[in-house]
Amino acid sequence: MRALIGLWRWRRNPLRRATDLAEAWVALVALVLVTVAAPVLGSLVGVVAQDSLQRSVQEQRHSRHLVTATVVRRLGGAPMEADPDTGAAHDTRSRVLADWTAPDGARRHGPALARLKSPHRGDHFRLWTDGHGRITTRPLDSPTATTHAVLAGLGAALLTAGLVESGRRLIVWRMVRRRYARWDQAWDRAGPDWGKAGTGS
Repeated sequence: MRALIGLWRWRRNPLRRATDLAEAWVALVALVLVTVAAPVLGSLVGVVAQDSLQRSVQEQRHSRHLVTATVVRRLGGAPMEADPDTGAAHDTRSRVLADWTAPDGARRHGPALARLKSPHRGDHFRLWTDGHGRITTRPLDSPTATTHAVLAGLGAALLTAGLVESGRRLIVWRMVRRRYARWDQAWDRAGPDWGKAGTGS
């Protein structure tokens, strides 16, 4: 908004100072950067993030495996925990001791989170592991990756616009300070003769 007000200083006016014109140029450059450069930069960041995240999706799909585990026993006194993959409070998992077979054929045994409200010995549940059977998180899916990329692009555009506006304000602030300093100098020079007859003759 202030950039648009700055552009108003382009109008012809006999009282327009050089600094007013300079402020108008600064406002024009800032407006162009905010309306053109920020969206372009945001789009580029979004495209790069989308590329990178979709590659991660493909890599995780190939490196993470869904295996079936068997409950050995519920871990004593362990309360149910929210599923870290979904973050939903109602989608809870219980901590259990379980056995499973890794994708490479190795037998695995250890604590795990089972999506079972009341797990009993012999119950089966699914969990994500890497190629060696180590428990890992669910692989990133394509829509979630796209959402993250869009947010990254939007964030980059907003950050660019904020930096441009901050730069414009800083430049104008310095111009105003310089203008006030010149006024103070002019008043100091005129001060000793102020109000005397014949001043300026």
